[in-house]
Amino acid sequence: MTNQNVDRNEIAKFEALASRWWDPTSEFRPLHDINPLRLNYIDERVPLAGKRVLDVGCGGGLLSEGMAQRGAHVTGIDMGEAPLSVAKLHGLESGIKVDYRQTTVEDLAQDADHAGQYDVVTCLEMLEHVPDPASVIRACSTILKPGGHLFVSTINRNPKSFLFAIVGAEYVLNMLPKGTHEWKKFIRPSEMSDHLRHAGLEVLELTGMTYNPITKIYKLGRDVDVNYLMHARDTRDA
Repeated sequence: MTNQNVDRNEIAKFEALASRWWDPTSEFRPLHDINPLRLNYIDERVPLAGKRVLDVGCGGGLLSEGMAQRGAHVTGIDMGEAPLSVAKLHGLESGIKVDYRQTTVEDLAQDADHAGQYDVVTCLEMLEHVPDPASVIRACSTILKPGGHLFVSTINRNPKSFLFAIVGAEYVLNMLPKGTHEWKKFIRPSEMSDHLRHAGLEVLELTGMTYNPITKIYKLGRDVDVNYLMHARDTRDA
């Protein structure tokens, strides 16, 4: 690898849990619960059928398979060997075709077969786990076709997100393994917007995602205090 914008400790966290990725009652239940929301969010804004899509930080392939099921031609990349093995195995079982690769988006962006070739790039629940999120965003921009679309999601950085995403989710509700997140790595929407603009991308929409611990239901809305999604577009003419 020519680029090392990876945190080996972060990779190890998900490697240890990889075998349970597709178990909706496991530590990955939150991902299973939000996957329909984020999949619909993307598909409603850029219909996926026939699109060439790159899923950055694909893990065990939950979103990748969902997008492929909607008719997209999906490449999923991750630096975790175990999650990718799980993703490939599940793809064989489901019959849903995804091209999985162990690489970083920065390295992929240097490949002429991939640079400027994707209609849509997704980078969900991943940017808070790398040392340099801006580097990932720049590489995602390089990967996009002119006029292509980027979807990112992460966690806001403020006292409320510490209370909900770490204390609540990891220690009170036990929704996630303890140590899954580090508050200092969370990214404010203003910081994310700056990363996107500096990479030549126009922010089209900011949407929040909230969780009701009583009903155990996630929903999209205006509250971006904790989890949020952002939709951006390449500013070059298609």
